[in-house]
Amino acid sequence: MSGGPLADVAAVAWHRLHHAYGPATDVPDQLRALRSHDAARRTDALSRLFGNVYHQGTRWQASHAAVPFLVALVEDPETPDRARVVELLRRIAVGDRRDDALPFDPRQAFAAGHAFDGPEHDEIIQRFHAEEELADDELPVLDAAAVRWAADSYFAAAARLSAIAGWVSDPDDQLAAQAAALVVWFEPTDALVAALVAVAEHRTRPRASANLALAHATASDVRIDRRLRELALSGTATVAVTAAVASAYRDGQALSEQALSVLVEASDRDDLEGVPGWDRALRGFVMLALRRLGLG
Repeated sequence: MSGGPLADVAAVAWHRLHHAYGPATDVPDQLRALRSHDAARRTDALSRLFGNVYHQGTRWQASHAAVPFLVALVEDPETPDRARVVELLRRIAVGDRRDDALPFDPRQAFAAGHAFDGPEHDEIIQRFHAEEELADDELPVLDAAAVRWAADSYFAAAARLSAIAGWVSDPDDQLAAQAAALVVWFEPTDALVAALVAVAEHRTRPRASANLALAHATASDVRIDRRLRELALSGTATVAVTAAVASAYRDGQALSEQALSVLVEASDRDDLEGVPGWDRALRGFVMLALRRLGLG
């Protein structure tokens, strides 16, 4: 992007977009602060963005407008704390959904947003932002608007999936792990599956995150299954356990005895390391995998 990742941020009519606390006129400076050399300033900006464009799982009018700039920031290797920016992007794109919503069907998830449309609805939203009292029959418009804004944020990220998929191989392990946990929410292209399969075994965090992402790939693919079986036997503890979990998700009762042994052993461990980008504890994944096998 000519002029840096935030060159066009001032071209957005932020004053016409709202976030959780009113007009989003503060968002450009918060985005710029993510480039600061001052760590405290970056942390404050991230905290504010987590609170305004992603507020306790709710997305707003301004949320989708922040997405292309967050992607551009991550794309620039000179941006500090890129992994934390990816985490913010994941929250804006996906919200507070957990892995039990995978595989994700956006058409079904966002269907209620179609009820938000028309000039009369815009007028209701304007009165809501002005803190005017709404009639009871106008309140469902707010629910539909929240779904529409969530959909806008999701599809803004989906439009940049090729860039996001490239982060799976980023040298920053934390960033690559966060990216693997994000891409699983979108349509699995051949290039995306190849990127997840290719993550090196010695890179524990991104490899473990890629394994969990592949667990939710519904298509039959010999590349995926071969890779997971290999990793369940040869990987480090976290890599082997996540590979065994993924194989259980994909193979079901056809799971190999070796992978089953990995799961059974892991079920008794309380020291399993968490996987960046995934809210569920790894032991929780193990128990879910065993339950799928009728053993939980």
